Amino acid sequence: MELKARRHTAQDIGSAIDLCYTNGWTDGLPVVPPTAERVEAMLTAAKLDPQHQLAFIENRQVKVTAEKVAINAVMAGCKSEYMPVIAAAVEALADPKYGYHGPATSTGGSAVFMLLNGPIAKKLDINSGDNLFGPGWRANATIGRAIRLVMRNVIGTMPGELDRSSMGHGGKYSFCIAENETETSPWPPFHTTRGFSREQNAVTVFAALAPHQISNQLSADPQGILTTMCANMRISAGTNRKPQYAMVFPGEHQLTMKKAGWTREQVQNYCFENSKCSVAELKRINVMPGAVAAGDEKTMVDLVETPQDFLVIAAGGIAGVQSSYIPGWGGKNGSQSVTREIKV
Repeated sequence: MELKARRHTAQDIGSAIDLCYTNGWTDGLPVVPPTAERVEAMLTAAKLDPQHQLAFIENRQVKVTAEKVAINAVMAGCKSEYMPVIAAAVEALADPKYGYHGPATSTGGSAVFMLLNGPIAKKLDINSGDNLFGPGWRANATIGRAIRLVMRNVIGTMPGELDRSSMGHGGKYSFCIAENETETSPWPPFHTTRGFSREQNAVTVFAALAPHQISNQLSADPQGILTTMCANMRISAGTNRKPQYAMVFPGEHQLTMKKAGWTREQVQNYCFENSKCSVAELKRINVMPGAVAAGDEKTMVDLVETPQDFLVIAAGGIAGVQSSYIPGWGGKNGSQSVTREIKV
């Protein structure tokens, strides 16, 4: 296997880690030195030729090869068996629907949210339960981190330079989860909404702001839970309307949906109708310009363009009455989520 990346020599592992800091190749945390043996193991696991082009980032005119991705996956701390997931996610980033340049360079501060579906999620021990967006799982932490390092070291999306995020958020280190696909889930796996079968493996990438947690321990029906969710999301309408929202429901709220027999489509339709906001309210809170005019109280603004723009996901711990919504990046024509098959 012929690797073409430039080689660097270090006296020991400590020196190698410091070299990566010196050259700006880290996200602020120490990285694993990408030796040739480790890089080759990554490529072998995914059956990829080092010079195979996984993506071409149009605005940057950057060719992203399998070798470059493998190097950064090693640096992130990934196991070699994670490489097919990372390769599929990189392919998705180059999809025109995702529109890499906008969310990667905006002051809005989005991160790459990744959702894993299919048997591979369990095989790789990708967390779909407790502490869903927190630390504790190597697969979640390092797969998401690998994508950020590729963005930084291969595509050149450097903070303060190409990446102009005003604030950013913790998901820019890693933002990777799996969906709960057990019998406790009220819905078929998310990737089946994108034309894949339950048995296929897939990764969905979504240019996402930080998760917003809502709490509802009073409602014993889906309408009550979703009313709370919609009230929290509604302020995002108007000129700040997002292209999509991910909605993540953990165990207790999943159970409420399942007992009531609510489908994913019912959740989407309910939220579409009940997340609208009046022009008058948006003007009062300075989201839309101008003084409140006649008719503004009855003129309603949709939060998203279609009900399907609510990405309904079952994931999170069994206990607790919290759920989350995650706004997407951009206005109504902003970045769209993209799903790719993981080729194993």
